[in-house]
Amino acid sequence: MQSLLNHASLIDCRRLFLRDYEVRMNIGVHDFEKRGEQRVLINVDLYVPLAQSTPANDTLDEVVDYDFIRRSIRERLERGHIHLQETLCDDVLALMLAHPKVRAARVSTEKPDVYPDCDAVGCEVFAVKEAP
Repeated sequence: MQSLLNHASLIDCRRLFLRDYEVRMNIGVHDFEKRGEQRVLINVDLYVPLAQSTPANDTLDEVVDYDFIRRSIRERLERGHIHLQETLCDDVLALMLAHPKVRAARVSTEKPDVYPDCDAVGCEVFAVKEAP
């Protein structure tokens, strides 16, 4: 994914990312998709202001922990079947933006095993928090 750090409201941010997080999950609208899990790749970019993510003491509590990203996704998947990748992306995006240090986020999902003649089908969303 291309970085959005040239977006005016993100110029003072650090980009954190989770790349190709592979999960097996129940997703899809077709009957055959509801009978089993599919492989899904999830990508997340978080944009965090440098003022809130530059460690002075080299400690984890000074930054956004990558475990937050994975844990949030896993907790969403545990809630059960999702029909659409759009729903999954929107839900993960909302979870990422709920973190107080995150100013913006981009989330994409890919189902790599749907069609034999292409790498994947997917969806992507991006949002910037409104200024307080």
